[in-house]
Amino acid sequence: MEQSAAMLKSAGMSPTPTFTGHVPLDIDVSVHDNSHTKKEGVERTYRGIDGYSPIYAYIGEEGYACNGELRDGGCHSQCAGTVDFLTETLLLARQITGEKPLVRMDSGNDALDNIKLFIKEEADFIIKRNLRNETAEEWLETAKKHGRQASPRDGKVVYTGSVTRDRGLDGPLRIVFSVTERTCLANGQMLLEPKIDVETWWVSLENPEEDVIRLYCDHATCEQFHSEIKTDIGLERFPSGKFSTNAAILKLSLLALNILRVIGQCSLGTGEKLTRHDVERLRVKTVIKRLILIAGRVITHARQTFLTLGRSNIWRHVFSRLYEAFG
Repeated sequence: MEQSAAMLKSAGMSPTPTFTGHVPLDIDVSVHDNSHTKKEGVERTYRGIDGYSPIYAYIGEEGYACNGELRDGGCHSQCAGTVDFLTETLLLARQITGEKPLVRMDSGNDALDNIKLFIKEEADFIIKRNLRNETAEEWLETAKKHGRQASPRDGKVVYTGSVTRDRGLDGPLRIVFSVTERTCLANGQMLLEPKIDVETWWVSLENPEEDVIRLYCDHATCEQFHSEIKTDIGLERFPSGKFSTNAAILKLSLLALNILRVIGQCSLGTGEKLTRHDVERLRVKTVIKRLILIAGRVITHARQTFLTLGRSNIWRHVFSRLYEAFG
């Protein structure tokens, strides 16, 4: 992963920041289905299937792979070694960019050790809270007292705001909350009892609550990055029966993902109109199909070798520019 970070740096790839100026660093666990096998480390996962539960870290809006680690299927998101993984990830992120990172994690990583590390490393964070013993009714009372009320439709009221809680650190931590109370469904069905949905986050930012919620909603994009690793790269089912071999293959796959991502981002900067809609990122599958598996013919003439591309292929000019840039 250090070589991958160096490759991104040498290629001039600068991860796109968020609207706050932070570089997003999304960390999440994804389950790889390896059922009906006897591979080392394959166990029952939290999704009820047999497989692995590797943890990934993506940097920037483009989803460059910053770090990754293969884990046993039964390993919890916050298992032993997670803090070491986060420490290594922050170090790699600083090798890729000098901008301040914004770490985004879900409730599986709601741990005090993580928050202490981020404060120590001066990294901002948004971590979804695990409500544990807190009830929805208690948060509804807190939201009515400290939050702002909005009613997007009849029978639905949304409270947003923030409070502070003490977690034994130098100062209190900010909690941003979004509490939704429904007395009626969108189709008009009345409810006998109100339905209360609560979402809360540990936050180091001082931005308005709406901006924090919007930033965390963008964290869901990492599910697309998981999909590219599983389907486009083809790593849903690992090839070896040995855990150490599969762990090495995972690292190499992340390096391959970054190489393909660099090719895709550079192709968007050539000025060619390749898609019907304006896009900010090409899916890895598109890069493989259009630029890696491109049709051509090798011709030898006058003691020289040429690669000719079909004139009907609209990607031929992009391929030529990329070949000149990286050749």
